[in-house]
Amino acid sequence: MPDFSILIEYFDVYMEGFINTIYSSIIALIGSFVLGTLIAIFRISSIKPLRWAGTVYVEFIRNIPLLLVVFVFFYGLPSLGITLSGFVCGTIGLTVYTATFIAEAIRAGIMSVPKGQTEAAQSSGLTYVQTMRYVVLPQALKIVIPPLSNQFINLVKNTSVLGVIAGLDLMYFGDQVASKTYATFDTYIFVALFYLVMTLPLSYMALHLERRLAKNG
Repeated sequence: MPDFSILIEYFDVYMEGFINTIYSSIIALIGSFVLGTLIAIFRISSIKPLRWAGTVYVEFIRNIPLLLVVFVFFYGLPSLGITLSGFVCGTIGLTVYTATFIAEAIRAGIMSVPKGQTEAAQSSGLTYVQTMRYVVLPQALKIVIPPLSNQFINLVKNTSVLGVIAGLDLMYFGDQVASKTYATFDTYIFVALFYLVMTLPLSYMALHLERRLAKNG
């Protein structure tokens, strides 16, 4: 049975990490969605340099560990004279990494939209950007809501990587509590509970959206 006195005594410490984790998740979620959408458009562009750039980005970042991506920003930027906090470096790394998976999900959604709609929109006088914005992307995003929801849940869990670079997240403060109490098992059980508080509502929301979309055909 976990020692709840640890949770009570260090509740403010856990909460600080919990709040920082939420901040990091929200920033990375918005950033990775915007970047992922842009990369997805690059991937299907008729302009070869853009298509190549999108492909290189996805294939390179997606196939290396998240921790290595974070290390590039945390240890690499200081060599260029740019010093950022662990929280900022971790959030940027998380954004860059997650954007690759979001890009692939959105690209799949775009490819599932009938080409006839794109041709009809452009024949009506819409530019490529306007066609994407008003015709293709709204339909594609509706299709990929379930996989995007799963990626957002994974993003929240992946914020634990910030603990490795003193990112002041939930895992970082869990390490601090464990080093003070020596109750490693109990400490991380409570860390897991805080993560569940964040991810379970997201899971239920994703399930609700998936069922609603299926019901609406």
